[in-house]
Amino acid sequence: MPTLYLSLGTNLGDRQSNLKTALSLVSDKVGTVISQSGVFETEPWGYRSNNAFLNQAAAVMTELTPPEALEAIETIEKNMGRSKKSREGDYADRIIDIDLIMYDDLVIETPTLRIPHPLMQRRRFVLEPLAEFASDLIHPLLKKSVGELLEESCGYEF
Repeated sequence: MPTLYLSLGTNLGDRQSNLKTALSLVSDKVGTVISQSGVFETEPWGYRSNNAFLNQAAAVMTELTPPEALEAIETIEKNMGRSKKSREGDYADRIIDIDLIMYDDLVIETPTLRIPHPLMQRRRFVLEPLAEFASDLIHPLLKKSVGELLEESCGYEF
């Protein structure tokens, strides 16, 4: 059964509860959560806000195809109250953000889905939690492990 890797983040409301609820819904709607990282507090990335994020990573065994998994994840976000980017297209505070980071070693590029996530190697808030349980996971395009990408990310924002 395929494994997908998720990055979860929240900076509004009861952040701990938001992560727990999101993981519970992922377990119900996407597949079995087989690993999850600890929770990391980070500054917002790509915009300014006074609200710090809590970030976490998870590995999920799933029977869903990548497009089906994306649809399920977007439904979870919507049901939890997530709004998309601001009208200007900028990032914004959010109750929950769930990104599909990798799906086994697949490479997918469509108008609605890019796997691996195109910015994962620039985001310490993705790499550090993911490295807790998947440091040897190889990025299928860059041919580097999550651990190596994390080491190289010292110049990027957390």
